[in-house]
Amino acid sequence: MDLKTKLREVPNFPKEGINFIDITTVLQDAEALKECIDVMKAKIESFGDYDLIVGPESRGFIFGTPLAYAMGKGFVPIRKKGKLPYKTISVEYELEYGTDMLEMHIDAIKKGQKVVIVDDLLATGGTTKSNIKLVEQLGGEVVGIAYFVELSFLNGRDKLKGYNVESIVSY
Repeated sequence: MDLKTKLREVPNFPKEGINFIDITTVLQDAEALKECIDVMKAKIESFGDYDLIVGPESRGFIFGTPLAYAMGKGFVPIRKKGKLPYKTISVEYELEYGTDMLEMHIDAIKKGQKVVIVDDLLATGGTTKSNIKLVEQLGGEVVGIAYFVELSFLNGRDKLKGYNVESIVSY
């Protein structure tokens, strides 16, 4: 199945000049969603042995949780500041106009655990770089990163050099 044809492009969203890639059309289509999860699973299997899947809110949850279930692994959420109920570690990251903070529970990853990061889209790589910092702060090792969609023209892979990066659909 050509999953790229199942995605919807929304011009000028969220602002003028941005061409937004809408994944909800795939989520609504049972066959396309199954295909997406199955292909992402195959990509993750190529990373070798690992212990956990990590996903940032909110769309990393959408893909990461069913993949963790399908592969018999645990799932670790990364959330925006103030959303997790227990003690956290945090990292600040750059937004277009300012900064924001991401957090993970301090006991989410044990030293030496191998993790795979899963998200919906690779754009500039900034959010993923922050996810990596959180994992590594806790002593985890990122063995791979899997995305549904990659906006290759934004060169996000450049920020992720040294990491095994896979995606399904590329623009």
